[in-house]
Amino acid sequence: MTRIFVDADACPVKDEVERVAQRHGVKTLMVANGGLRPSPHPLVEMVYVPEGPDAADKWIAERAGPGDVVVTSDIPLAARCVETGARVLSPKGEGFTPANIGNLLATRDLMADLRAADPFRQGGGRPFSRADRSRFLDALDRTLRAAARDRAPD
Repeated sequence: MTRIFVDADACPVKDEVERVAQRHGVKTLMVANGGLRPSPHPLVEMVYVPEGPDAADKWIAERAGPGDVVVTSDIPLAARCVETGARVLSPKGEGFTPANIGNLLATRDLMADLRAADPFRQGGGRPFSRADRSRFLDALDRTLRAAARDRAPD
């Protein structure tokens, strides 16, 4: 059965994930270090991992696989999940795939090096918008259908 794993600590689309998961009848695991309000929906399970660097990422990466969907903006976690065969989406609806994950990791590393070399080069990208939220909803719907096909027996 297809599952959705959400790297939930700073995820801006938790409500959207829950709404789409309910419509598709898909179990959803919201993984966080804590501080999230539990969902009343029986298909949504809150998973609280211990404090520590990348504890939620490790938990997700150890469990996600073919037929699953992972929602994260963490590129190293996305790379680990793509490697296991899971389908991975960013909160802005961008897919992480075997074809693009190498370039995304390289760009992330380059930007980290540039920020380290120039303390005045800080900040992120553009703010999260309604268009991003809409794009995510469409992408999650498509990705869930594709993941179900991945998991379906031949």
